[in-house]
Amino acid sequence: MTKIVAVYGSPRQGGNTDTLLDKVVEGASTAGSLEKFYARDLCISGCTACGSCNDTGLCVIDDDMQQLYDSFAAAGLIFISSPVYFYGMSAQLKLIIDRSQAMWARYPLPVHEKNKYNPEGKKRTGYLIAAGATQGNKLFAGMELTARYFYDALGARYGGGLFFRGLEGKEDILAKADFMEEARTFGINAVKNKP
Repeated sequence: MTKIVAVYGSPRQGGNTDTLLDKVVEGASTAGSLEKFYARDLCISGCTACGSCNDTGLCVIDDDMQQLYDSFAAAGLIFISSPVYFYGMSAQLKLIIDRSQAMWARYPLPVHEKNKYNPEGKKRTGYLIAAGATQGNKLFAGMELTARYFYDALGARYGGGLFFRGLEGKEDILAKADFMEEARTFGINAVKNKP
């Protein structure tokens, strides 16, 4: 069985990306256990660039991010979602991504520290689900680059993204049955494609 971690990055409860990620994890739920995190409800400080994680691979800031480190480490599938904010992710999700520097910092450390977050050499895959209002052809380009390097820091393969344009109102997605079904199918396929 695979542990699935879903991080809801929208600051708005019940918005389009919340609904889309619900559908994705509904499709993926046959894979195993599911743990959900709502970034808007977590108390996470920004990275202070103190450099402590360079020595230990661990972050010294004692806040809600600490529980995410262990969850990411145990996950086989990770999904993050966010609406588009200035061609990037929400501030709430970006805090989580920035604080994942501690997981990246472990790589050059001795083996016993290096494997702190992946002691069994677990193979994991991460995905991005995003929605934006405009039709720009590079609307999701910045977000996808960020997701790719975020998953790299977690020792995960980036499996790709699911992107929807033309969604601005809080519940616009509810009128798009085809988008909802595409999201559910995306979750099913994520399980099938897991290494």
